[in-house]
Amino acid sequence: MPAADIVDSLASLPLFAQVPPAELEWLCARGEVRRFPHGEIAMDYESPMTEMWIVTDGLFALHVPRGASWRKLTDAGRGFVAGTMPYSRVRSVAGRVVVEEDTTVFALSQSHFSDLVRDCPELTTALVHTMIDRARDYRAAQIQDDRMQSLGRLASGLAHELNNPASGASSHARSLVPLLRDLRAASRALAGARLTDEQLEQIDALRDMCDAAPPRSPLEAADREDEFSDWLSRHGVDPASASSLASARVSVAALDDLAAALPPEALAVAIRYVASDAAVPQIASQIVTATGRVHQLVNAVKGFTFMDRDGVPEAVDVARGLADTVAMLENKARAKSVRMTIETADDLPRVHGVGSELNQVWEKLIDNAIDAAGTGGEGRATGNVTVNAIRHGDLVVVRVVDDGPGVPEANRARIFDPFFTTKPVGLGVGLGLDIARRFAHLNDGDLDFTSQPGRTVFRVQMPAASVRATRATT
Repeated sequence: MPAADIVDSLASLPLFAQVPPAELEWLCARGEVRRFPHGEIAMDYESPMTEMWIVTDGLFALHVPRGASWRKLTDAGRGFVAGTMPYSRVRSVAGRVVVEEDTTVFALSQSHFSDLVRDCPELTTALVHTMIDRARDYRAAQIQDDRMQSLGRLASGLAHELNNPASGASSHARSLVPLLRDLRAASRALAGARLTDEQLEQIDALRDMCDAAPPRSPLEAADREDEFSDWLSRHGVDPASASSLASARVSVAALDDLAAALPPEALAVAIRYVASDAAVPQIASQIVTATGRVHQLVNAVKGFTFMDRDGVPEAVDVARGLADTVAMLENKARAKSVRMTIETADDLPRVHGVGSELNQVWEKLIDNAIDAAGTGGEGRATGNVTVNAIRHGDLVVVRVVDDGPGVPEANRARIFDPFFTTKPVGLGVGLGLDIARRFAHLNDGDLDFTSQPGRTVFRVQMPAASVRATRATT
């Protein structure tokens, strides 16, 4: 391409609208035009950046590693400046640059940068502004991507959490219909047995013992069911009723009393009636428990996202926010064999802030703590994360504590730096703690940490809402 055409092509870009033609001619004399076909990888991940590329036609896309795959983060079309630039501290490619359309770029080696800064002040100014805009846009794209990943993880965990109680409620509801039919059939059979009033009173006495029993361990429940099954078999009664009887407050001694009061042919009918009558409220109670868990999780989502509130500062219940966040992360904690404990003081005051942003702080800190505790340790099968919130004078202090390996001394000065991460490639972009600290500061809070092997504490301090309101009026 003739030099004049290259100058015209660059001058037509909004980026260089105020750059003198002489400086563009200087640039064109030292660079070269390159073309990339669709589908080519123009720059690969972590490869050194030694050139500045100005896109004059076509389209690039930046893909970043996420686990075992690549995720498209942003596009770079005509007028975009890729690669390194004067004063840039970036030395390697942050992702994989894929050509999405046949693309033409003008390339300049960084060996010319010192001369460029000296000889082309207007061009340098335009490039510096572009570098600042590019850094801001890249960070915004990364933050948005991190938020979407966090949302995806939370949604996945929530789906697992909702699946168990929802499936349980559905299963119990389906079993309720045949149970009611069996109860009606048993009632008709009992009425046809022509029992005396005293015998019916004995059956009613046994039925009154069929309230829900206190919780039992799985081993205790299995032993009790075996005991009832053996008794029923010895008396010629279908042992299918053993489970319902064993789950109630019925005792084997009460069954002995009933067997003594009834003729053998009526005993099976009476047991079937009592067992069916006991099973129906048991199933109903299990449905209530399961649907209650669904309701609890939906409320946790509603509270965590503040979906019914405007994103404006208000008096925020920190204890509720922490509880909702812990509920959202329970599935991840179980998957990593991490035990979570939450402790909030009864006199905890509200703080003034944007609730959804504060919940982002809690989510980032607790999520990181689960990852740290879930790495395990020698002789330790289960990690522990403790979340506590107390009042300390005029402050609300929230601590997230994990018993993981701790933050290495060499990493402590950079732990809050954007894009700094110690996780394997693709498993983290290093924005979680940066976002947590930024949102803490935006809500008049402060975030710091201490760490040693076996105990890492991230601490957020915020003024109570009443204290902040007093300061605002003085």
